[in-house]
Amino acid sequence: MTDRTVHAEGREWSLDELAEAYAYPAGGRWLRANMVSSLDGAAQHEGRSQPISSATDMRIFGTLRGLADVVIVGAETVRLEGYRPARAREAFAERRAAAGQGPAPAIAVVSASLNLDFSAPLFTEPLVPTLLLTGASAAPDRVSAAQEAGAEVVVAGDGPGVEPERAVRALAERGLTRQLTEGGPRLLGQLVADGVLDELCLTVSPLLTAGKAQRITGGPALKVPERFVLASLLEEDGFLFTRYSRA
Repeated sequence: MTDRTVHAEGREWSLDELAEAYAYPAGGRWLRANMVSSLDGAAQHEGRSQPISSATDMRIFGTLRGLADVVIVGAETVRLEGYRPARAREAFAERRAAAGQGPAPAIAVVSASLNLDFSAPLFTEPLVPTLLLTGASAAPDRVSAAQEAGAEVVVAGDGPGVEPERAVRALAERGLTRQLTEGGPRLLGQLVADGVLDELCLTVSPLLTAGKAQRITGGPALKVPERFVLASLLEEDGFLFTRYSRA
C-alpha cells in the first residue's frame, strides 16, 4: 500500500520526521540504496551527483546515513566523490545509542584491486575503522598496505572480485544489519543482479542534462526485470523523494 504524496508545504521536514519516514524495518538484514537521477535518467553530471541534487536531498542523504550501521560504496565512487568518513551527528546520537549503534556508520568500500589512497581521511580519520570488501586474490601488498592504514580487509569472493551476497552477509555477521549503499552505478547494478537489494531510495531531480552520463545502475541487463513497490513519496520544489521496496 503506497503512502500518499507528502509535500513540505513551505517548511523543512524535521530530522525526526525524516528518520521516521525512512526507519529500517525491524529484524534481519536490510540493504537499501540511495541514489539521485535527473528526469532524463542521468545519475551524475560532469562526473558527480551533486549538481543534480538539492538541499533537501542532502538532508535525506544525511538522515539515511544517520540510521545506517554501514555505508557500502564502490571504489570508483570513493575516488570520484572524494569520500570522507561518516561523521557523528548530534541530532542522531540519542536515536543511535537507543538502537545499540556506534556514533557513526562504518564505510565499507568494495574494491577488487584495493587501488586506493590510504593516506586519505577515509582511512586516517574514521570514527570506526573503514572496511574493505575484496576478493581472495587481492594483491598481498595492497592488503598489507590497507591493514597498515588501519582498515579491516574482508574477503567476500573466491576470485578477484566481490560477490555481493557474500559481502552483505559478511557485514551482517559483524552486526552491521542496517545497510546502505550509495553506489556507484556499477556496484548498484551488481547488487540488483544478485538479488540482494531490498529497497531503493531514489530522488528524481527536475533537471534535464542530456549527454551520456550513466544511469543509476550499470552492468548487464537482468533476464527478467524485477518489480519493486512504491512505499512512500515525498515532494518538494519539484524534487520527488521516492522509496521503493522489493515486491
